[in-house]
Amino acid sequence: MNKVLLPVFYLPTISWFSVFLNPEKEIVFERFESFPKQTYRNRANIFGANGKLSLIIPISHNGKREYKDIEISYREDWQNLHWKSIKTACQSSPYFEFYEDKLRKIFEIKEKNLLEFNLKALEIIIQVLKTEKAYSLNKEYIKNPEEISFREKFSAKNPSEFEMEEYYQTFSDRLGFLKDLSILDLICNKGPESLTYIKNIKQSY
Repeated sequence: MNKVLLPVFYLPTISWFSVFLNPEKEIVFERFESFPKQTYRNRANIFGANGKLSLIIPISHNGKREYKDIEISYREDWQNLHWKSIKTACQSSPYFEFYEDKLRKIFEIKEKNLLEFNLKALEIIIQVLKTEKAYSLNKEYIKNPEEISFREKFSAKNPSEFEMEEYYQTFSDRLGFLKDLSILDLICNKGPESLTYIKNIKQSY
């Protein structure tokens, strides 16, 4: 079994889950990295009525750099805004109503730290997917870790390197298929078939 060093994302991408849930991978989460801006660590993409919509968790600028110390700003009610955006974007999808109550709980989490919030949100998503996966947290930052590092593998700016089949999306008839969005898009459109879809993604590593 290969060890994989994985960054922790907000409502992670479908490709992230294909790595995380791979039964041949032992997952270690990175928490000591210097927090990189404009990444999926505090943003998620969903399919809105006008195309790709980014949901971004605002960060408190407290001078700390390590991911484990990054704090969320609650000066704006971003949780309510994100949930409204998700509801508007996904309420016409085949399975949103089925998962709505569980997914709403993500936006009731109150955590000071971004990492802790993302981990608690991940636990809810794992429950929705009806699966389990063990993971550990790293103990220090290592520039060249012994694990296979995915710290820079998922780019919020560049197209996904992972190969995945198109599936029905709420607005795809009008706007075309959007690849590798947040796992919420897959859950709401594929429902119980989500795990099978994830397992069939062709890995790019």
